[in-house]
Amino acid sequence: MSSSQLTFSIYLLTFAFFLQTIFGVSPPLYNICSGSENFTTNDQYESNLRKLLGNLNYQTPPLGFGLGSVGWYPYQTYGLGLCRGDIAAADCKACVNEASNEIHKRCPYDKGAIIWYDNCLLKYSNKDFLGQIDNENWFSLLNVQNVSEPTIFNQKTRELLSQLAKDASFTVKKYGVGELNLGLGESTKLYGLAQCTWDLSTTECFQCLDDAIGRLPSCCDGKQGGRVVGGSCNIRYEIYPFVSA
Repeated sequence: MSSSQLTFSIYLLTFAFFLQTIFGVSPPLYNICSGSENFTTNDQYESNLRKLLGNLNYQTPPLGFGLGSVGWYPYQTYGLGLCRGDIAAADCKACVNEASNEIHKRCPYDKGAIIWYDNCLLKYSNKDFLGQIDNENWFSLLNVQNVSEPTIFNQKTRELLSQLAKDASFTVKKYGVGELNLGLGESTKLYGLAQCTWDLSTTECFQCLDDAIGRLPSCCDGKQGGRVVGGSCNIRYEIYPFVSA
């Protein structure tokens, strides 16, 4: 898959949440189609991919993560599904199922694709990527509102996310959330999240999250909220709580 970065404004996110509230729709945050290799209708790769997505729909919800492969070269396909660590199994199942349907519409003949939602991500490829950091696929989201003291705020943000990166790396679910007192005008607290796909080792998870943190200045410098999202990990910070207790 080709490298990609994209920044959305808070207004787009607000509109997405509006749609979800009114119509029960949860639009994807972003998706990437490989564009390099395609399959044809009714060939063996398509059959294997359908079976793989069915497996991930079944495997992912109970624990929040699933992975696997189906078939043999040259028609073998690999995939994984990941749900946000605070999401209930029913919401995880709904998200992964929607992701399976939507990615087929957006990347109908691509041998590799990835799609992200607020609650989950789904990824597949004809190349074995399991247990490896995805260094290619990244995008960012931000809150367009600026903070009044960006230098201090940025320092606090990095402090919180760096700690959460360590916490997430050493947990089985590769997931960490927390908060930090700011003592600034915008808010009294900063809230953060760090998460990796479970196939990464402790070292790989921390490396991925550290890379994500390093991308913050180019997307979210001095902003009240932001995310850096990749194919293997993601980070987020806000001045309001955004995960379930």
